[in-house]
Amino acid sequence: MSTLILIPARMASTRLPGKPLADIAGVPMIVQVARRAAEARLGRVVVATDTQSVAEIVRAHGFEAVMTRLDHESGSDRIHEALIALDPGRQVETIVNVQGDLPTIDPAVIVASLRPFEDIEVDIATLGVEIVREEEKTNPNVVKIVGSPLSATRLRALYFSRATAPWGEGPLYHHIGLYAYRRAALERFVALKPSPLERRERLEQLRALEAGMRIDAEIVQSLPLGVDTPEDLERARQILS
Repeated sequence: MSTLILIPARMASTRLPGKPLADIAGVPMIVQVARRAAEARLGRVVVATDTQSVAEIVRAHGFEAVMTRLDHESGSDRIHEALIALDPGRQVETIVNVQGDLPTIDPAVIVASLRPFEDIEVDIATLGVEIVREEEKTNPNVVKIVGSPLSATRLRALYFSRATAPWGEGPLYHHIGLYAYRRAALERFVALKPSPLERRERLEQLRALEAGMRIDAEIVQSLPLGVDTPEDLERARQILS
């Protein structure tokens, strides 16, 4: 499959303003993410941004950047606009959306996101990791995957929730918000209106499930650090220094 890795980057973060350009080990965070994506060796890596200064810095460090509109409601909408601009000839078959705030992500984890596409019925692929800390099981900021096991390392997603789910004995899985789309699935997804469960849980991926699209999750061993707060930023600096 021809694969394009897209990294959406917005400057308008409420908890950590300007975070794409936050310095981590001597380079901006968005450049660290691009480096991890390039190390996955899956294909072309491009940053999709609404800010000219981000695009200029990304290019100065040897990576591609594409400008997108300011008014996108989600990263999926931003990467779809970028895909149209970058691939008018429709050569790209698979798009990997890597969040721009994962500077420490293991490139092997990005590679793992494509494994569910071994099944041709899968529309969207994503990642999960087993929750081991008790406090995370009840934390609404830790999104859980409710899924039917397909193998020791794969779930067919039935639901995503901020609640502690599923109930009863057995593992709980933390959803890692990295998505791989078949091109047709991305095009269908962005054409859909926000769904009732998406609005209630504030989880965009529920829109796809409510529309009957299939999402499978590959279970990995490492949880990438998402940088949302000054404390997260300091942790990332320590890891990458």
